[in-house]
Amino acid sequence: MARIAYYRVSTRDQSIESQRHAMGGNFDKEFSDNGISGTVLALDRTGFKACAEYLREGDTLCVYAVDRLGRDSIDVQTTVRDLRAKGVTVDVHGLGPIVGDAGELVLTLLAQLAQMERNRIIARTEAGREIAKASLEATGKTHRGKASLGRPVEHDAEAIAQWRTTNKASIAQTAEHFGVSTATVKRACK
Repeated sequence: MARIAYYRVSTRDQSIESQRHAMGGNFDKEFSDNGISGTVLALDRTGFKACAEYLREGDTLCVYAVDRLGRDSIDVQTTVRDLRAKGVTVDVHGLGPIVGDAGELVLTLLAQLAQMERNRIIARTEAGREIAKASLEATGKTHRGKASLGRPVEHDAEAIAQWRTTNKASIAQTAEHFGVSTATVKRACK
């Protein structure tokens, strides 16, 4: 009868610490996925898969919010049902344990809201991208004053490839010389 915590954040620059703090700690074991989108199915996430394999009958899985389990409504509902069938209680911070028909109803609603919010995020991102593209075509700058849609290019690929060839240098040596990653050198030399 262990209390297990599961945390998930979507981007690497986010931290699970706010979830841990809000839930109060005092867990027997903790699992997390950092930088993993909620659109990735629960059992396809390394941290959640390890968590699900660890859980035993009588254990309680604690999560900060339903959307931490995922943003695919069907996957969240299936995951919780599978855990409950295994004898695991799923406890959502601020909501309590998902039990009985009322718990299933609330879970279904919250899972659908999480999926809907994910769809809205995608729509807002796409709308912003379209505005930036139109502005870039019209003025040479995005609506935020940037010269490109992606990250700014901070190196000269041609110079990197030429230096590597001229000096018969390895990828690692070239990366060190220019202060870039080996992946950048590989792309420049293609």
